[in-house]
Amino acid sequence: MDTYLGSEQFVGEEAVWENNQPIWGLNYTGRALSDEFDIDFLKEALKRSTEEYPYRGPKFFMKGNFTYKCRVEGDFGWFVGCEKIMYKGTKVYEAMFQGGFIK
Repeated sequence: MDTYLGSEQFVGEEAVWENNQPIWGLNYTGRALSDEFDIDFLKEALKRSTEEYPYRGPKFFMKGNFTYKCRVEGDFGWFVGCEKIMYKGTKVYEAMFQGGFIK
């Protein structure tokens, strides 16, 4: 489940449930820094997360003039991270996130 509020500046939460109980969660906040920010590029990057790196998106993704980078400290059970999007070398988006198991 993923819910968020806002557009140019936003907050959100992702949660995984098992047997009607929340077992894992991630909170995030981010903002667009320029009109060059492209939400469709962000959505494409987020769809490329992997089983080995299941946070927001992959460590690195590039398409055209856009570059997505994601850095995480910790592990799946307890972590903090940040992501950014560059357009022609200029940062146009940034977000921070944190999460882990819910007990």
